[in-house]
Amino acid sequence: MELQNTVKDALNALYHHPDDGVRLQADRWLQDFQRTLDAWQVADNLLHDATSNLETLIFCSQTLRSKVQQDFEELQSEAFCPLRDSLNNLLRKFHKGPPKVRTQISIAVAALAVHVSTEDWGDGGIVKWLREEMNLHPEFIPGFLELLTVLPEEVFNYKIAARPERRRQFEKELTSQMEIALNILTACLNINELKEQVLEAFASWLRLKHGIPGSVLASHPLVLTALSSLNSELLSEAAVNVISELIHYTAAGSSGGVSVQMPLIQVLVPQVMNLKGQLRDSSKDEEDVKAIARLFSDMGDSYVELIATGSHESMLIVHALLEVASHPEYYIASMTFNFWQSLQVNLTRRESYISFVNESSIEAERNRRLQVFRPAYESLVSLVSFRIQYPQDYRDLSYEDLKEFKQTRYAVADVLIDAASVLGGDATLRILYMKLDEAAACCHNEQSEWRPAEAALFGIRAISTYVSTVEAEVMPKVMDRLLKLPQHPQLLQTVCLTIGAYSKWLDAASGGLSILPSVLHILMSGMGISEDSAAAAAVAFRQICDDCRLKLSGCLDGLFHIYHRAVNGEGSFKVSADDSLHLVEALSKVITELPPDQAKRALEALCLPVVTPLQEAVRQGPDTLNSKPARDLTVHIDRFGYIVRYVNHAEAVADAIQRLWPLFKAIFDIRAWDMPTMESLCRACKYAVRTSGRYMKFTIGAMLEEIQGLYQQHHQPCFLYLSSEVIKIFGSDPSCANYLKSLIEALFVHTTHLLTSIQEFTARPDIADDCFLLASRCIRYCPQLFIPSAVFPSLVDCSLIGITVQHREASKSILTFLSDIFDLANSAERKQYLPIRNSVIIPRGSSITRILIASLTGALPSSRLELVTYTLLSLSRAYGPQSVEWAKESVSLIPLTAVTEVERSRFLKALSDAASGSNFNALSVPIEDLSDVCRRNRTVTEIVQQSLRPLELSIAPVS
Repeated sequence: MELQNTVKDALNALYHHPDDGVRLQADRWLQDFQRTLDAWQVADNLLHDATSNLETLIFCSQTLRSKVQQDFEELQSEAFCPLRDSLNNLLRKFHKGPPKVRTQISIAVAALAVHVSTEDWGDGGIVKWLREEMNLHPEFIPGFLELLTVLPEEVFNYKIAARPERRRQFEKELTSQMEIALNILTACLNINELKEQVLEAFASWLRLKHGIPGSVLASHPLVLTALSSLNSELLSEAAVNVISELIHYTAAGSSGGVSVQMPLIQVLVPQVMNLKGQLRDSSKDEEDVKAIARLFSDMGDSYVELIATGSHESMLIVHALLEVASHPEYYIASMTFNFWQSLQVNLTRRESYISFVNESSIEAERNRRLQVFRPAYESLVSLVSFRIQYPQDYRDLSYEDLKEFKQTRYAVADVLIDAASVLGGDATLRILYMKLDEAAACCHNEQSEWRPAEAALFGIRAISTYVSTVEAEVMPKVMDRLLKLPQHPQLLQTVCLTIGAYSKWLDAASGGLSILPSVLHILMSGMGISEDSAAAAAVAFRQICDDCRLKLSGCLDGLFHIYHRAVNGEGSFKVSADDSLHLVEALSKVITELPPDQAKRALEALCLPVVTPLQEAVRQGPDTLNSKPARDLTVHIDRFGYIVRYVNHAEAVADAIQRLWPLFKAIFDIRAWDMPTMESLCRACKYAVRTSGRYMKFTIGAMLEEIQGLYQQHHQPCFLYLSSEVIKIFGSDPSCANYLKSLIEALFVHTTHLLTSIQEFTARPDIADDCFLLASRCIRYCPQLFIPSAVFPSLVDCSLIGITVQHREASKSILTFLSDIFDLANSAERKQYLPIRNSVIIPRGSSITRILIASLTGALPSSRLELVTYTLLSLSRAYGPQSVEWAKESVSLIPLTAVTEVERSRFLKALSDAASGSNFNALSVPIEDLSDVCRRNRTVTEIVQQSLRPLELSIAPVS
């Protein structure tokens, strides 16, 4: 009684106390109370207490629901019957509401049924029990109906701490009793005021997708009631839900699929088609139109394979979906977008025609279908393209509204791409050009209406990859039009992006070379109008230089003029530092096409405006260099990184690096403490190594010596990833063996001294990530240096400390490193290292297995399950029966209250099968089941983790 009063007081404080601190304290106390064993009895008592107010009833019903879902195992087995009876009494008590309380009680009863088998429940299981209760107490039917509604929903509720096997069993129990459930609902149809609730319950049971034949459902009273409700004056939301679920049901494989359900489909489709006229009925409520549109969209999505045959009946559905797509409200029209994409895939992919015997008949059928649907997709282009036009009041749009408008444009662009896939890009272009032609005729100056022209260009840009590079009818007109459009900022931005999107066409077009000067002039205008148009122009400039590089290689002076203005910030250009990288990349790709001598001179000219500010900063002395903001340096270093990344002249880049190494060494030495500068510099060096390869041999020794020394002082993770790139290029080069061996040993020894506890891994996840990425690279590219080294066992020990780090990338790198070790035998050239590997892994095998099983069962988030599983199965495959013994030792530590003997056996059999060479994919279910069992609630997870102790490398056996 005292605890009940405390709960009431805490709830009163939570909802009514003026002090925020008191409310927060009350909230924490109530949350802690919900986890206690006393919560069962207190919540139950207060729910039966006639004096409890609404706040108390809601809190206690939520508490009881949560306890049944999560903590049912806390109770003794004999507590089940009293609990079920009490919940039943509460369901009767609250059969008229409050609705929130009744719902929570209903979910609690349903959750109880998930935990308890049909045999233990008694009375033939919950559905038969419910039928008896409704027969005995018809006055409480509304409460029982809500229970019948939530019951199938709990099959898919993973908040319930049920074992996976029991969950599967519960689904089978419900599907076996579906006929009884539908009979109960049919009987309840006689109570007129419950019709809506009955239909909602029917929709809920249909989601189980159990195979009741279409011939039975087609004439079932529940289906007929739902269909008749569609035609009633007041469109029933419940009826729409039922028809929607029936449509999905007929297409579900578990219900037998379309062929088995055809009798039901033949009843549903005409009834839904009868609603087509209401789509344009102005007297209809918008929510009703939305509901009707949803049914047409569901039909399209579910029957797309039938529709794709192009029969007369299927075209009626397509025309109805075009009607929906034409609705002025975007959120209604967009319901069809998924259908157009699915239909396009079905029409164009080869797999749709496998029933046809040979290539000629496949091609003939494909062409026939494409012709049938051609008019529909032509109409679709016209119907949706207006939606990408900027609204009149676009300047007044909030950030969220503007974001939503942009998402609309992207969605419509996807529909235009679907249309282009069916019609062909050239045909779609002709439709969109007509809109551009109309709009451009009214767009003479910057004060003119620019929005229609911009929208047409946006659509033309969207389909660019589908337009032939040899298209000669419309594209020249498009280019002529867009070069003459007024330079309104938004319009110019889209003009620039469209030019970039058609860079391949410009390269292939017979008159492309003559157009390029005008195109570049437009892009320069874009760079000077606004930041957005400058960004678009920079992207387009990169695309033009990439695809038209051969044509432009003779125009370097003009390109360099644009480059210098953008990089040096000269004149009126509004190109940001980030966007200037597009111009750096552009010039680099043109230079790639030059002969070696010219390329070397051009590379020097390209580097000059980038390197000069860095040289000036170094000349000013260490103090000045140290005090500069990182961005003052990284903006230039990043540009240099792009140059050495995209100028594909290995020898010229290697020479540039050798010449500039003293400059970079000075920055390394003075700014080694500064992570952004070091990351930028290491990234540039990484690109240089990739481009130059073995040509960098003269500089690589000095570079590695530099980062080896600096890593020990400053622990920058980027030194590790730069080393990874070097290992990839030079790992197998015998002439580099000595300094590479020295490098990896120094880096790994220092890292293992840094990462000595899980707390250190948590504090330094980037170092852990890059360290074990480097280790995996060493296994692949220089196993001869790494595996026999003294640091290899230390690094394995270090990985065991850090497996359970919560940082996703660090954890992934560690697990990948371990699986790479276990998979050594997969590579013929690495098999020679198996004796060394075994001498390291076998003494640690028991600990490795225990920590991996702990990771599987809760030490790591369930999102890492796939990688942990692969690592564990790799260990099993590598060490066979011995690994299964290690696993037996580990799972024997877990109490039987958490994991049963059957669950252990199924898990160990999966590992044993993996050890025998079975396919990994076939073994995932028992391993996932063990994970689910051990994560089913917080208490069980804590018990399992306390048993396995993943943070301890070795544990003494429990006596």
